[in-house]
Amino acid sequence: MQRYATSKLRLVLLAVLLAAGVFVTTGYGQTPGADQTTQTVPSNNLFTLILSHWIDPVFWTIAILSVTALTLIIQGFIANRASVMLPEASTNQIRELIEQRKFKDLLDFTETDPSFVSGAINSALKRASGGFVAMKEAMETAIGEQTAEQFRKIEYLNIIGNLGPLLGLLGTVLGMIEAFEAMHAAGGQAKPSELAHGISTALTHTFLGLFLAIPCLAAFGILRTIVDRLTVRGALIAEEMLLMLKPAEQRQAPPMARAIPAAPQPQVAGVAPGAVRRPPTMPSPSPLVSG
Repeated sequence: MQRYATSKLRLVLLAVLLAAGVFVTTGYGQTPGADQTTQTVPSNNLFTLILSHWIDPVFWTIAILSVTALTLIIQGFIANRASVMLPEASTNQIRELIEQRKFKDLLDFTETDPSFVSGAINSALKRASGGFVAMKEAMETAIGEQTAEQFRKIEYLNIIGNLGPLLGLLGTVLGMIEAFEAMHAAGGQAKPSELAHGISTALTHTFLGLFLAIPCLAAFGILRTIVDRLTVRGALIAEEMLLMLKPAEQRQAPPMARAIPAAPQPQVAGVAPGAVRRPPTMPSPSPLVSG
């Protein structure tokens, strides 16, 4: 399996984040040149415009969620790697302990090792007294729990990504309310400059909501694919090692010999089981005596 450290999707996501950061810090405005004297250029760039709404609670909510989302994205790409979830050293150590039949050492090692395979094998070993079927059921349950836990860790990105546009819409509504209140205060004769602040607030919140949602949803989709592939791979490795724990007589016995039991033989009183019973002999007729 290709390592995700060199994945093209990661490189594309990093390039998008860097480009967005440059876009925000530089803003839209450009200084007019000698041949652009008639073009109207805003005095403030986009970054300054966003910071002008620092007293807005919607802005602070989006800012806090942005920092949280960036932390979750970094942690997600660090934790969901093959070298972290399925380290080769742990897998080789488990395989060697099984081949050497050191089950006590195997139980101690899987108890402390944080890898995906160790968690599955440890649950199976704890149910060894119930037989191979019980061990397999315990391993499947452990795999399901670990897989769900990995998906729960990245689910917060999906939540934040869905909340971003809603928060932007909330800020947009608040900005439009402010703009119409300014128009009402001016008796319907408000100047465009008096409406600019409310409209600017509305559009700024829309931009911030989308700027929060797009990276979160993109990272969530990539991480979900990575988690799915790694957990499936870990489940296959754990199943292979569980078969190595299966008793040798159960692996080598012919399947038909285990499936079809021998037919029971009827027992007769006075005759040992398996002995050949001969039919009773008839008495020979007595010779006739002639007179």
